[in-house]
Formats: sequence, structure tokens, C-alpha cells
Amino acid sequence: MEKINAIKGMNDILPSETYIWSYLEQKIKLWVQSYGYENIRMPIVENTKLFTRSIGEVTDIVEKEMYTFIDKLNNDSLTLRPEGTAGCIRAVTQNQLLYNTTQKLWYMGPMFRHERPQKGRYRQFHQLGVEALGFKGPEIDAEIVLMQAQLWQILGLKNIQLQINCLGEADERVKHKQELIAYFEKYKDLLDEDCLNRLYKNPLRILDSKNPQLQQLINEAPQLINYLGKQSQQHYNGWKQYLQQLGINFAENSRLVRGLDYYNLSVFEWVSFNLGAQGTISGGGRYDPLIKQLSGKDNYAIGFGMGMERLILEIQAQNQTPNPDYPDVFIANFGEATQAMSFNAAQQLRDRGYNVIQNLSDGSLKSQLKRANSMNCRITLIIGETEVLNNQIVVKFMDSQEQQVINFDELVNHIK
Repeated sequence: MEKINAIKGMNDILPSETYIWSYLEQKIKLWVQSYGYENIRMPIVENTKLFTRSIGEVTDIVEKEMYTFIDKLNNDSLTLRPEGTAGCIRAVTQNQLLYNTTQKLWYMGPMFRHERPQKGRYRQFHQLGVEALGFKGPEIDAEIVLMQAQLWQILGLKNIQLQINCLGEADERVKHKQELIAYFEKYKDLLDEDCLNRLYKNPLRILDSKNPQLQQLINEAPQLINYLGKQSQQHYNGWKQYLQQLGINFAENSRLVRGLDYYNLSVFEWVSFNLGAQGTISGGGRYDPLIKQLSGKDNYAIGFGMGMERLILEIQAQNQTPNPDYPDVFIANFGEATQAMSFNAAQQLRDRGYNVIQNLSDGSLKSQLKRANSMNCRITLIIGETEVLNNQIVVKFMDSQEQQVINFDELVNHIK
């Protein structure tokens, strides 16, 4: 019979790894709540038009990476979500959550992109998204960055660089795009296939190329900062001033454009140098135009996405991996009449918050103690037929190897 394996790039997360995920998810939940963000949960599948309209048709995601299929029920084109912002804004506008108010929202879950799997980048990956909606000034831009800086402190992470840029508004980018096209046209014979494809459709994305042979050419290209209007400059300078006052170091990166068409004004990335070329852990920015695109009304929005797999790799690279959640108690029992007492002891302890593993199979006392030791249990309870007859139980502390025989009725208070 043919063996069926998981799809390449869609990985199982095994018990030896899930404890890190649980730890990180708990930390993140408390962290976002401390800034007043509420959880929102959107469908994994959306209408394909949502992404082609919001992300932009001339992007790698739409052109190459989306998992799109035809719904057999009504022939609609549907897509597994490649990112979370578009779906979040669709949910907000559809349910009128921005009517005369602001919103701070967060979500976490799987996203899907059909790309070549590599370390930290998978076809099914998990992402945290944080979105602040309805806030106009650079104050929220600063808070969005500040809260990420605090997360690195919570997780014990260091040497993660903040890179920032300003993309201005759409009308300000028109002149810059024209200048970019004119500049790169002079070097068309040097451009690779991706850059040639972007030259007339979205020349700003050429600045994001990682091709080492093009870096000097890109560095000398016209910079968007020189085409920004007064209001965009004021917003950018206000944002930088807040970051300086908050003591947050940053590097200005004129080539930082992000990969999606809906961004305007502030954009940023947090970059680690522990993960090689794919070093971006978190990134985002303002996307005010997307609100109008999907709702027909002007409003303000900023947010970021954070890849969970990439963040876990960074935690491991910096030796900040938490200890696994070891069971508190292992119950070793041997003899036909001991199982009932084992269940009784386990339930009493679980009722009081202890994590308990019972022996539910045959095995010598020696093999059971070996198992308890391999699971790093703090305490092993030993129940034989003699203990059942005398209503007693043996308590063994695994670190000191000390053991005591106590009355069964005293079990909970003794362990406490």
C-alpha cells in the first residue's frame, strides 16, 4: 500500500515542538491584551477578488503564490488566505466595526503561499497579525513599534534591528516611479527576469530585489524620500521623533518598500542577522488606502504581521527556548488490585491543578520509574498491592530519590 505523507512545505508540529508554540502563544496573548487589542478570527478561505484587489495583481503573492480553486457549489473563485490584513479589513467593514469608533485587533493562524519551502518559510505557515484602525497621527505608528520592541524584551531577544522608511502617498509615488523606470531602462541588459517583469508594472518592487549582482545598481537608484510632499514628511518626521524619545534605535532604509500594494506612509521591518538572508521576523506599516478600497470610505490603518515559525527560529538561535511542560506526578502501579487507587489518586491531584501521568499498561516497577525519570516528573507515586491493603501510598521525590510511605488520605496535603 502506498504511504501517504504530508504535502511538502506543510509540516506537522509534533509534541516535542508544541510546547514552544504554547509558550509563545500565551506570551503573545497577554502582551497584545496589555495594549488594549481584542482578538478577531476570520475564515481561512476568502473570495479571490479580495486579495487581487487589496494586495495588487502585480505582486509575487498574486502572480505566483496563491492557492486558488473554483468552488464546485457556485463556481466562485476562492483562495486560501496568503496573509491576514485583507481578511481582517473585510470583516471589519462588512460588520461595520469602524462606525464612529476605532479598533485595535489581533489574530493568529495559518496562512498559505505556494512558494519553494525553505528554512522558516513554508507553504502553510502561521502568522500573528496586529491591526490598529481609525488612528490618524504618528502616535499610533510609534506605539505599534514600541509594543514589538517590548515583545523582544519579554522573550529575551536581542540584536534585532528596526528598519524604517516612508512610502508617502500614491500621487507622490507617481513621479518617483517614472524616474525609476527611466533609470532602470538604461540598465535593462543587467536586470534579471523578475526585475524586468516589474519594470513597467511596479518598479518600486525592484528596490526589494535580493539579487547580489544588482545591489550597487539599486543603491544608486532615485530615492522616494526626495519626492515626498510636506504632509508625508511631517508624518515621517513625527514618527521618527517619537521613536527617538522612546529610546528605540532604528535604521532608515530607503529600499524598504514591503511586498504589498496597499501600504502608504510608514513602513518598517524588524530584522535579525541570525537567520541568514531571510532575516525579517516582523514587518508592516500604514495601509490607509485599503480601508477605502474595501469600504468606499476614507479612514486610517496601520499594522504588522509576524511569522511564528521565524520567531521560534530566532528564539532558538538566541538560546531563549523555554523548558518543556513536564508532568508534575507519575503514578507507578503494579498488581491487579492497584488501578482503582491509581485513578483515585490521579483525580484528586488533577482537581488541585497538578499534571499527572498514570501507568495504564503492564510494566515492571523498574521500567515505570525509568519512564517517570525520562519524562522529568518531579514526584512518582508508587502503588503496590501491599499499599492498597494498608490504604497507603509511596511518595518518591525524583531529584533527591527520597521516598516516604504515607496514608493515602494525606496524599494531597503531603505533596502540597
